[in-house]
Amino acid sequence: MGKRDTHIIWDWNGTLFHDIDAVIAATNAAFAEIGLDPITLERYRELYCVPIPRFYERLMGRLPTPQEWAQMDVAFQRQYAVRRAACQLAAGAEALLERWQTTGRTQSLLSLYEHDNLVPLVRGFGIESRFVRVQGRTGPSGGGKAEDMVRHLAELDGVRAGRTVVIGDALDDALAARQAGAHAVLYSGGSHSRASLAAAGVPIADTLAEAIELAEALTAS
Repeated sequence: MGKRDTHIIWDWNGTLFHDIDAVIAATNAAFAEIGLDPITLERYRELYCVPIPRFYERLMGRLPTPQEWAQMDVAFQRQYAVRRAACQLAAGAEALLERWQTTGRTQSLLSLYEHDNLVPLVRGFGIESRFVRVQGRTGPSGGGKAEDMVRHLAELDGVRAGRTVVIGDALDDALAARQAGAHAVLYSGGSHSRASLAAAGVPIADTLAEAIELAEALTAS
């Protein structure tokens, strides 16, 4: 027991998968659909939240109409799919995943990225075997992760919530972890600024290696 039975649930976009430039470009394409000005990376990381319509509300001063949301979502998904091919794993991610697995510990992947797109992407990087489960979104886009997190944890054999650490780049990852009874470490290299992440009240890491160290400290007893 102890450190050996610690389980990590990784987030994908903005955490293991360094795609923030593609996300910004796709977001600005979505904004252009309804005449919004482009957003900078700094502004995005200051305001980003889920559900996504709430993020748009912060920028527009109102929630998008259903028609606007549908139009923006289609534009975002189309542009993101084009730009995704140029994105790579976060620095050091592959080696960290391998090291965690080879020390006899388990990890899984839970993402809000569409499942049918997520699995071949993870497989293409040659890291699918590092995870006991890879799970992406199967319903509509734009929502949070809490319900999926609860189900994900419940379906992992031999994994206890109290010995599990969620590593992600968004406040929603911390919220989902709390809902499932797990710990959380937030990574500052993705969708949120460090100042924004501080609102979650959980440890913050500036690198994935540091995130793992914090995860180990959270489950050291």
